[in-house]
Amino acid sequence: MTAADHLDRAVADPIGLITDLVADAEKALDADTIRVVVTAVVGGRAKSRHLAKALAMRPAVLTDGRSPAPRAVGDLLIELRKAGASTIAAPVCAECGKQLRTLQRKGQDWFCSVCGQETAEYTTCGNVRRVGFRDRKGLPRCKMCPDIDDRDPVTVVHELITTIASGADRDAIAEALRRTAPQRPAYRQRLVWALEENPRLLTGEGHLAPHRAILKFIDLLHEAGVAGIVRPACPRCRRVVRIDKPLDGQRVCRNCIAKSRIEECVRCGAQREPAIRDAQGRPLCPNCLVTDPANVEVCVGCGKRRRVQNRTSDGPLCPNCCPLPILVCSICGRTAPGTHSRLTGLPRCGGCDRRQAHCTSCGRLRGIHSGTAEASICGPCTAPDAELWRPCPTCGEAERLRSSGPCPRCTLKQRLHELLANDSGSIPPKLQALHEALASTERAATGLRWLSGGIVSTVLSDLGSGRRLLTHEALDELPEGKVVEHIRSVLVASGALPTRDEQMVRLERHVKDLVTSHATAEGRKILHRYATWHLLRRLRRRNRGKETTYYQLQVARQHLRAGVYLLNWLEGQNLTLATCRQTDLERWMTSDDARLRQEAGHFVRWALAQKIARDLSFPAERWNGPSQPMDDEARWATARRLLHDDTLKPEDRLAGLLLLLYAQWPAAISRLTVDHIEETDGAIRLRLGAVPVELPAAVAELALQQVEVRRSHAVLGRTDSPWLFPGGQPGRPISAWAMGERLRKLGIRLAQARSTALFQLATELPAAALARTLGIDITVAVKWQRAAAGDWAAYAAEISRRKKDS
Repeated sequence: MTAADHLDRAVADPIGLITDLVADAEKALDADTIRVVVTAVVGGRAKSRHLAKALAMRPAVLTDGRSPAPRAVGDLLIELRKAGASTIAAPVCAECGKQLRTLQRKGQDWFCSVCGQETAEYTTCGNVRRVGFRDRKGLPRCKMCPDIDDRDPVTVVHELITTIASGADRDAIAEALRRTAPQRPAYRQRLVWALEENPRLLTGEGHLAPHRAILKFIDLLHEAGVAGIVRPACPRCRRVVRIDKPLDGQRVCRNCIAKSRIEECVRCGAQREPAIRDAQGRPLCPNCLVTDPANVEVCVGCGKRRRVQNRTSDGPLCPNCCPLPILVCSICGRTAPGTHSRLTGLPRCGGCDRRQAHCTSCGRLRGIHSGTAEASICGPCTAPDAELWRPCPTCGEAERLRSSGPCPRCTLKQRLHELLANDSGSIPPKLQALHEALASTERAATGLRWLSGGIVSTVLSDLGSGRRLLTHEALDELPEGKVVEHIRSVLVASGALPTRDEQMVRLERHVKDLVTSHATAEGRKILHRYATWHLLRRLRRRNRGKETTYYQLQVARQHLRAGVYLLNWLEGQNLTLATCRQTDLERWMTSDDARLRQEAGHFVRWALAQKIARDLSFPAERWNGPSQPMDDEARWATARRLLHDDTLKPEDRLAGLLLLLYAQWPAAISRLTVDHIEETDGAIRLRLGAVPVELPAAVAELALQQVEVRRSHAVLGRTDSPWLFPGGQPGRPISAWAMGERLRKLGIRLAQARSTALFQLATELPAAALARTLGIDITVAVKWQRAAAGDWAAYAAEISRRKKDS
């Protein structure tokens, strides 16, 4: 293998390369033992690659032990010798050639403890010797001329603090001094000398501390409640945070150090502190480092090669699989998954991290960084730092820009104009509303990512230039998929396209495809009559202008497929509906090939009514009550969890309670609007049927909270949605399927939970009241009341007879 191949492998598999190089030189150790030693020495990915490259460039260091070489090479040689290696050489001193058991370095060279020491002329005796230590003024001294100070350090510090504020606790000071440097008395002595020389370090000038331990000592005194002690602020940003980084003779915070090291990334052009440098020594920003293809790894959660967000004992996790900690948001007060803001250091939930609002300080619509949900404050008002918030060269707004170009909002507007403008350079009037809706989206970066999708930019460009007509029929010519449906919903929500019943269109397309795919002309004719003049006609009459629901679409599809399955079986038996007899039908019903038997009965009964079939009997199944067991205890246990568990999303809690307490299907829950919630005389009522039902206090609080914080997952073309549970497409509610999936993830068994709730309610309310309150059909209410053995009509008749008898 060539040196170039070794260098490539040093990036892809550094541990394996190091193990193989050591195994080639050392025969006394097996490969597994070598790998264990290498893994323990190299640690992280950057160090392992650095070590692998060094050994690939000069593998002879394994047998001669000579520097120059990185420190990690010397550590590896020492650990291999401890593991029993005989051919591997120990590291040797670059000056005297002595074998080393510990390392001291000057640059890339290794030295022993004698050769590596600094030499200087001592101020006390005048001899030129190796420096043993330095006195309180920083001057070198030898062991024969020590800087003796017999005073008790605690007494000295106590006297200094007493001059600042009398009555300081000596024991607290002694404990803080001990914890500052528990194993280094000489270091504690130098700390005392520094405080004695400048006592103002304890009263706010800690940024001038010559030793980092002084800052730790100040923090310990402050925690102990010693009066007069002032924690120092960063001299640059004036924040009272940890300041232990030296810069121009002062101690500053980590953010100010990063600002002082800003360089332009050679890949993306961002002005940031370099995270690493490439082979030519050029700076790379942290984002380019983690997104580099050489640094992506296989996530142990999803199994995909992605950017590493976190490392666990099981392996790396990507951003999607890395769980966020549960925190109490400092802005909205919710307990939810979140992170700590890099600007304020306070916890912030995901919703507040993405939400934009009008700043109560400057009045502009920006991302919020502090304040409260009612009085939010934007980033520039939270931390008015000119170095952090730079003005956009296009609009002049202060933004946290990563590069020298315009801000994301201006970039989005420029990109939209490029896509939607016609040949004359202007945007067609029909697309003006679309341009405004997309340009004013809350998350400009998300809008740019959406526009970068190949088909999105192509479709919008075709609509702007006139190559594609702005009609539903023109969009129907595109390949089916979620992206095209989202484009359509954006156009409808912005008013560029009229609304239409998408589920009905989807059903009509399914009917056409299924009918034309049938083998015989007679079968296609029967299926066309059944689908067009019965299924679709009945569905339109039942909806009366309302949109078709997902479950109605599924039921119609099942009925049509059941007819197809039966006709296919009859064709295989050389039969038709006209020649089929009852024995043939029963033979199909008892065969293993029969599918959707119950739905096929609907098709057979329609064929009998239309005189297409004769002498057939396929009776409908009568509903005799719920088939699943009623578990009222589990239902109430789940309801209590939804009422009190703040870690769950409020919208999921409210939807689950509507199912458990009021027997509402996900399809009905998903279609609720904010107008269904009424507030009269201090009571919160929810209109599920003709008569609103008054909500308990806890459920009412969740309902009002959902009205305030509801937001769609879609950020493109977002309009003021009337839906209580907005969906992923602009202007659309959450689908019934998605609502059902969210409830299932909460551990709710939908059919059983609704049956249990409806069974219990049917025993407490008359059928008429049950139908008006829950919005169900009166016949359904009567059936459930009879199943629950609570026939209120019989009860009323019995009471009437009792009165007559008396």
